[in-house]
Amino acid sequence: MNKHLLWTVPTLMTLTRIVAIPLIIGLYYLPIDMAQRNLWATVMFVVFALTDWLDGYLARKLNQTSAFGAFLDPVADKFLVCASLLILVHLQRADVLVALIIIGREIAISALREWMAQIGASRSVAVHMLGKLKTTMQMVAIPFLLFDGQLFGVIDTALWGTVLIWIAGVLTVWSMVYYLQKAWPDIVDHAK
Repeated sequence: MNKHLLWTVPTLMTLTRIVAIPLIIGLYYLPIDMAQRNLWATVMFVVFALTDWLDGYLARKLNQTSAFGAFLDPVADKFLVCASLLILVHLQRADVLVALIIIGREIAISALREWMAQIGASRSVAVHMLGKLKTTMQMVAIPFLLFDGQLFGVIDTALWGTVLIWIAGVLTVWSMVYYLQKAWPDIVDHAK
């Protein structure tokens, strides 16, 4: 593999999502008021989450797609989401149960995809629209919960964030069931 494909602009953007985690966590240890912490954490999460779309776009546009980038992209997404959920649980803005559902699903489906790749059946667990919808709900709910206030003086982000994170939790279970159903025939065939 060409070493230069490891350090492309899209790959570096993906890495920023991993670097974002200690930065967002660190905000909550700064001696500034909670509203400022919330605002900065929200802005950082949104900016770093947008790199998920931008790095994929640039990889295709600049013809800089790579196996390493394809591996790193979902890992960075999962790290950012899981770390943010843990922050929200710590701040008592998200229920432990919904965080456990989302984090547990990510671990289970990642392991399932790895095993399916080993047995040559990756297609049955390819990304589906249900998984993308679940991710979208998470990516809207998390900044709402991080902000934890009135947006434009009208939107109660704590309320809407809570509703959306539970919708994301339901979609998480639904998408996990979908992937398991798709993989079940291969699981049965290779369970020996």
